[in-house]
Amino acid sequence: MPPVNNITRFLDAKKIKYTAFETPAEKLGALETARILNIPPERVFKTIVVIRPKAGSGGSSGKPVLAVIPGTRQVDLKLTASALGEKKVSLPTEKEAEGLTGLQAGGISPLALINKGFQVLIDASAQQFDEIHISGGQRGLNVCLPVKDLVELTRARLAPISVPLSDAAEI
Repeated sequence: MPPVNNITRFLDAKKIKYTAFETPAEKLGALETARILNIPPERVFKTIVVIRPKAGSGGSSGKPVLAVIPGTRQVDLKLTASALGEKKVSLPTEKEAEGLTGLQAGGISPLALINKGFQVLIDASAQQFDEIHISGGQRGLNVCLPVKDLVELTRARLAPISVPLSDAAEI
């Protein structure tokens, strides 16, 4: 039985229909998660922390943004900056992302960061699915839920913010 945590309790309290899946507790990428769960990799979305310019440098708050994109794609910083109305955004190191969110890489989830001030952008490709898989807020927990509920709960904006994975390793 998959672990119960604050996210599953939150979804239960909101009466959101979801399915939780237990995966190995080490850090897994979205493509590896899709393979383990035997589902199409484009339905497993990963959360990438993106940094806005610091306030006073021509940018807005400097508050990090959560970019939720398919495992088969990589975040496009120009598209993401454009969607945020910024000139440019950057990617933190894995350690910086963990410090900013308080969550381990591989367990960063927009559902775990509701009411923590993070803006959420979900790649527009999510609209082609009724449900997508995202991290359950800890390593070893994956949650499948309706896209419309994820957008509503996180107050996310949908925007084209990713491009196909290059030959580079999965982010």
